This record gives sequence, structure tokens and C-alpha cells, in this order.
Amino acid sequence: MLRKLNILVVDDHPVVLEGMLNILKQLDFIAEIHKAGEAISAMSIVRKFAIDVVITDINLPEINGIELGRKIHAEFPNINIIGMSTFHDPLYVGELIQAGGKGFITKNSTVSEIESTIRGVMEGQVIISHLLNNQKQVSFPDSQGPIITRREKEVLALIAEGCTNKEIAEKLFVSLSTVDSHRKNLLAKFEVMNTASLISKAMKSGVL
Repeated sequence: MLRKLNILVVDDHPVVLEGMLNILKQLDFIAEIHKAGEAISAMSIVRKFAIDVVITDINLPEINGIELGRKIHAEFPNINIIGMSTFHDPLYVGELIQAGGKGFITKNSTVSEIESTIRGVMEGQVIISHLLNNQKQVSFPDSQGPIITRREKEVLALIAEGCTNKEIAEKLFVSLSTVDSHRKNLLAKFEVMNTASLISKAMKSGVL
């Protein structure tokens, strides 16, 4: 049974902040809920109170949610960090996990998705809310994946979204041969033979 948790929600939009607070109040395993509108206030709260989970908007003013997550993880590695954004963006997800985050939700995630994400990260899993309906959960990576370039990361994210080579080329304003080259490099670096294995290994290693 999950113990009572203290949660901090960080978002600079008051309406979104209050909406998330109202959702969290519906969960019976929440002890205390704290809120902050930006990173500096959030750091003050985690230093003052025994926070178990931080749910932070990615697009915060001045210090963004990914940098905030990195700061919190460096100072308080036992705090579980969940990123939040309007849309699911694979690049955000990958950067957040590399910064020490363990979960990602969108601002329109359901109560059950948010509850499952919180429960999952408390159990040591990496939980991405949009994958919950497919029951795809991955263990928190013990090691980082292979080093890839920024462009390869962009291509990988679009592959994960299901884009074809032609669609990727159009989105990134590059040629089909360039996309094909990046895809081959990614397969080689992750030591896999197909796209499904590439995405799976990228997620497990925390790159995606």
C-alpha cells in the first residue's frame, strides 16, 4: 500500500496549477500539496519540506522544468520528478529523463493516468502517461544509452511518433537520403535491426 505523499506542483499558469491541485485532492494517498509558480520558489519549498514527488511544467519562465528537475535531482535524488506539458513531446521526455525525471504527463491527462504515473514512479519505474493505455511501462534506466547527435535525436523522436522517412524529411527540411542515413546510424548505435527494437531500446536507456 502506498504511503501518504507530499507533492509539489510547479506551473506559472494559475488556472492549470489550480486544476492540477483539484485533481490531486481526489487521490487518497496524498498528505500535503504545495504549489509554486516558478523554479526559485520551487527550490525553496523542496529545501523546507519533505517532498516526495514534484510535478513540474516543462515551460517555466527563466529556469525551465527540465533544468529545475536537474537541480532537484542533484540536491535531492530521492525526490521523484514528473514533467508536465501541453503536448507529449518525445524530445522533452528524453531530456527530462536524462535530467533525473521519472515520469511525464500532459496537462489533459486523466485522474487515473496521473494517479498511475505517481504510483509508478514511487515504485521506481519511468512512466509516460500517453503509454498507459497500452500498458507500456519501462524500468528506470541504470545507464545512459549511446551518444547521439542532436539531429539524430530529432529523427529518433519523429520515428517514435510513427513518421515515415518522407514525413521526417519534410519536418526537418532535409533530404530523404539524409534521413535514411540518420536512421541507419541510429540502428547501428543502438545495435538493433528494426524500428520497433530501436524505439524500445531508446526508451529503456533513457534516450527517448
